[in-house]
Amino acid sequence: MSTPAVTSGPLRRVPVQGRSLARVQRMLDACAEIVDEVGYEGLTTTLLAERAEVAIGSVYQFFPDKRAIVQALTLRNIEAYLQRLNDRFAGGDFAHWWDGVDAGIDEYICMHRTVPGFRTLHFGDVVDVRLLDDSRDNNAVIAGELTRVLVERFGIPDEPRLRFALQIAVEAADALIKLAFRRDTEGDDSVLREAKALIREYLHRHVDPADAPTARTAPPQ
Repeated sequence: MSTPAVTSGPLRRVPVQGRSLARVQRMLDACAEIVDEVGYEGLTTTLLAERAEVAIGSVYQFFPDKRAIVQALTLRNIEAYLQRLNDRFAGGDFAHWWDGVDAGIDEYICMHRTVPGFRTLHFGDVVDVRLLDDSRDNNAVIAGELTRVLVERFGIPDEPRLRFALQIAVEAADALIKLAFRRDTEGDDSVLREAKALIREYLHRHVDPADAPTARTAPPQ
């Protein structure tokens, strides 16, 4: 899969030429490596410039501070996750709505295991929980994307209670997956299994059309 494009986001200046774009991508790659090694607090623009092999002036040419650099990396990770989901749903043969939810969980786990910086930053809660939308946090945006896919692919009615249930499911899955990776750097399989079982059971009560309406919890007004 190709690297997601660098959009304006927290950038001071959007790279246009190929060399500038490559330099910014190199900075983001270096940022991912550093935050995995020393965390967000240990990241400095000087350390980043050294790791990316660019002049410190090049860093400030595109980013005002280290917070903006980490924001840009997190935005790239979010774009990568959504692209992974789109690819899975475009090429997958899912017989049931749960297969789609399962794919979303699997891609999130896979990014924790394979994408530098992701297990440290996740979807930006370390720095900014509202990177994609000023009115919604990043998990709400992810839940909205999952809602869209389930509605389009499985014909589930797009109702407020569906959106509410998926937002609860995303928050719960996010917390449990983080727990799994705190217990084991590769993800504690026992916690991950329980996370999937919990989310499946919860969504069966709220999303499955065969369930009685009384089994569903209405979203708060």
